[in-house]
Amino acid sequence: MQTLAENPVRAASLPTQTHSRPFAERWADGEARRKACPRSTFAEWAPHARRADPVDLLIENSEDRMEHLLPIRYGRMQANPFAFYRGAAAIMAYDQAHFQHSGMPIVICGDAHLMNFGGFRSPERLLVFDVNDFDEASIGPWEWDVERLVASFHIAASVNGVDRAGRDETAWSAAHAYHKHMARYAEMSVLDAYYEHIDLEQLVEDTQDGELRRATMKQIERATQRDAADSDFAKMTHVIHDRPIIRNEWPLVFHMKEMYPGVDFREWAEKVMAVYRDYLAPEKRLLFDRFALADVAMKVVGVGSVGTRCAVALYMSGEAHPLFLQIKEARPSVLERFCGAAPFKHPGERVVFCQRLMQAASDVFLAPAHGPRLPFYVRQLRDAKVSPDVEIMTKDNLVNYAKACGWALARAHKRSGDAAVLSGYMGHSESFEDAMTAFAHAYAKQNEADFDALVAATREGRVTAQA
Repeated sequence: MQTLAENPVRAASLPTQTHSRPFAERWADGEARRKACPRSTFAEWAPHARRADPVDLLIENSEDRMEHLLPIRYGRMQANPFAFYRGAAAIMAYDQAHFQHSGMPIVICGDAHLMNFGGFRSPERLLVFDVNDFDEASIGPWEWDVERLVASFHIAASVNGVDRAGRDETAWSAAHAYHKHMARYAEMSVLDAYYEHIDLEQLVEDTQDGELRRATMKQIERATQRDAADSDFAKMTHVIHDRPIIRNEWPLVFHMKEMYPGVDFREWAEKVMAVYRDYLAPEKRLLFDRFALADVAMKVVGVGSVGTRCAVALYMSGEAHPLFLQIKEARPSVLERFCGAAPFKHPGERVVFCQRLMQAASDVFLAPAHGPRLPFYVRQLRDAKVSPDVEIMTKDNLVNYAKACGWALARAHKRSGDAAVLSGYMGHSESFEDAMTAFAHAYAKQNEADFDALVAATREGRVTAQA
């Protein structure tokens, strides 16, 4: 089988749904694919003989970003090897494309590292645990997400001082949870599997790790004791001439007029949001029309997104009811170079489609948009967001969290893939988990070497980093 680097796909198409076929046929189909790509193949990962310079790949991925923010991106990536990994989705997609794949493309996250999972409120105000970042989501080999997830646990555990056996256990636990839950979905009715969501509070209650349970419950209490928009309003704004204005926190939050005098950024935002409004369903449009734009500012977010055009818009209903919307630039997925362009008009539509498909419950304000030159998508800035405190996690904490992430990824994948086919490929043994653990160990070493390469490139002046 050729790799996707040798034979890239020009245009991707949505996966054909095979659920109407008998279960045994679908299982056998997945099992048969092991002949072309055995499960043990994943354990054999090694860098491509003519592998591109990882720093060159990062620089290429930074093209057309806001240049004055790139030092923040490179600075954040040099905090430690896990921070580097978070910003290196383009490098990993390149590496995966040069390696053998199973030949079963589905809609995948594209950047399924452990920090891209977490808790948030559903429209029904339930606290759910799910994948929560879809900037790179597109159509690609399902195992690429699993590889990125298991490697992230190996790398994070290493940064936290966990020994080799513990690092392997965290990676294995993520792969095993994915395997176990995918097998369960294969046996469920289509609708039962589709409707399932992961209850965050129940997930926390069920964990055997008392320390993690107590810490997460405290975080949930902080996130839910006050409305997220009200909390952000108190922290992010001040009043000038009786108007609420987003507070500048240079260089992470700033108004464009201070960088580009004469540019009417508010007019730009109004044009983008007028397009966004047209994308909303009619009933959501009525809700959106209850708010009016009060202010808009640029906001630097994450690690991988630094340098993209990302703004936060403050909307008000009356004098005391705020709504913060994030206007985020949508760029081509790092997967599309190898897996083909996704079948959407622009990247904002791709991101929104993938999020609505893969999440059990998505933000009511989520919709695409576009400006004069660039595509965007819009969502709430946050809604009772609960994120993991990875830096303080012990080995046992990481193992428990790995199980939750593996489950969430399986739940997301079966929305477009056939769980019976994927389970047939993984089989009844633990060969899949063992191979993925070996991959995680090998790729963690590669990631550390790439991290060192970025540090060296900064010393040499090839890139500029800001702490």
